[in-house]
Amino acid sequence: MRRASWLVLAFAYIFIYLPVAVLVLFSFQESRVPVPPFDGPTFDWYVKILGDRRVLEAAVNSLLVGVLSSLVATSAGFLAASGFARHRILGGRLLETVIVVPITVSYLVIGLGLLITLNALGFSKSLLGVGIGHVVINLPLCFMIALAQLGPAEARLEAAARDLGAREWQVMARITLPLSAPGLFAAFFLAFTLSWDEFVIAFLLTSFDITLPVVIWSKLRTGLNPETNAIGALVFLVSLVTATLVEFAISRRRGSRA
Repeated sequence: MRRASWLVLAFAYIFIYLPVAVLVLFSFQESRVPVPPFDGPTFDWYVKILGDRRVLEAAVNSLLVGVLSSLVATSAGFLAASGFARHRILGGRLLETVIVVPITVSYLVIGLGLLITLNALGFSKSLLGVGIGHVVINLPLCFMIALAQLGPAEARLEAAARDLGAREWQVMARITLPLSAPGLFAAFFLAFTLSWDEFVIAFLLTSFDITLPVVIWSKLRTGLNPETNAIGALVFLVSLVTATLVEFAISRRRGSRA
């Protein structure tokens, strides 16, 4: 039984990571066609994309949108979670559901809705619209993570601080935020990962200032090539580093509670 469990686990990892491994491998292909047999390795394609102004500008745009939208989503999610966790709100359960619902909605629907809304308001396609869309899709996630951090133990510490004469801003700055920091850290980087990789909303709401996933899509229209694989490998590397930071934050939070 134990061997069967390990075998299933091994197949699961192969199923998930084999396509990524193939993509990374053939990003080092020397010829222009990323198909077997492998005739590398070469770093020429990485040198080429790092010298491509369009790719670098798109990477900066993705980074900018990801960081700012994640900051907004994390901040708004934490403030909303604080209100629901520490105060009795009329129709609180219903309002919580309304906040969480966007996580179940297709990105295509959200993107089309934002496109129509922004056009009706007279705004053209821009990175601002993409950022708003990414806040919409990431806010529910940040809200749920922040709400999970604000449990009864934290509430008792906050009450003790108030009994000792602390003002509300002091309770927030010295008790609530430090206790919630690992969760907020994880929420921010999870939101950044989702924003960094997101394509549908970015494709619908940008025209000239595009993000990195849109650049990858435009290059794929001409067929597979090692240059596209190299861009994909770098995108995966950023996501992997971000996911590692999230896991570190979660592990640290578990260790502090033990």
